[in-house]
Amino acid sequence: MGIDRINNRIADIQSRMIALQTAQATKTAPATTAAGAPGATTASGAAFASVLQNAMGAQNATPASAANKTYTLNSKGIPTELAAYGNGKIPAGALEKVGSTGHKLWAPAAENLNRMMQDAKAQGVHIGITDSYRPYEEQVDLARRKGLYSQGGLAAKPGTSEHGWGMATDLDLDGKALKWMRANADKYGFVENVPRESWHWAYKPQSA
Repeated sequence: MGIDRINNRIADIQSRMIALQTAQATKTAPATTAAGAPGATTASGAAFASVLQNAMGAQNATPASAANKTYTLNSKGIPTELAAYGNGKIPAGALEKVGSTGHKLWAPAAENLNRMMQDAKAQGVHIGITDSYRPYEEQVDLARRKGLYSQGGLAAKPGTSEHGWGMATDLDLDGKALKWMRANADKYGFVENVPRESWHWAYKPQSA
């Protein structure tokens, strides 16, 4: 899950806490005078625990659903919802941040990359990121500076780049991290699919 969504979930939980505490205070104020505070505290605590459990359950369900979701793909393996925008023209609303970096990918790709990076970190493996979504203008500039891959350079033809779909990322990998990626990346939907570029990893969504 993206950082922004986590923050929104936390804010939602906090607002529910305030509303619940206010409601409980209104309902239990008279009873507290007659019967004492302990009973009211117990009821409020139980209700809050229920709200918190439901909210956290919804939060924890998101990564799993994102990982297992399927998409309608066109003949080139691009989700039809992305193909409708055009390569290098993906709107901000369809993109999501990669961790706390300034990089962004198509939201499902970002969610799975974030999950993969967190799991790698838990195993003592650091995965950095150096590039992500590339608008069309950036693709043109890169092709001018580094040459086309088909001609021995490092850039795809503008308008065809996997980066332009927000479905590819360039990673900063040492030997340990590269070995980990080759053993585990497919579990998160990422593949190493460009010869000569061990840093380039593309997200391949599951077909519906």
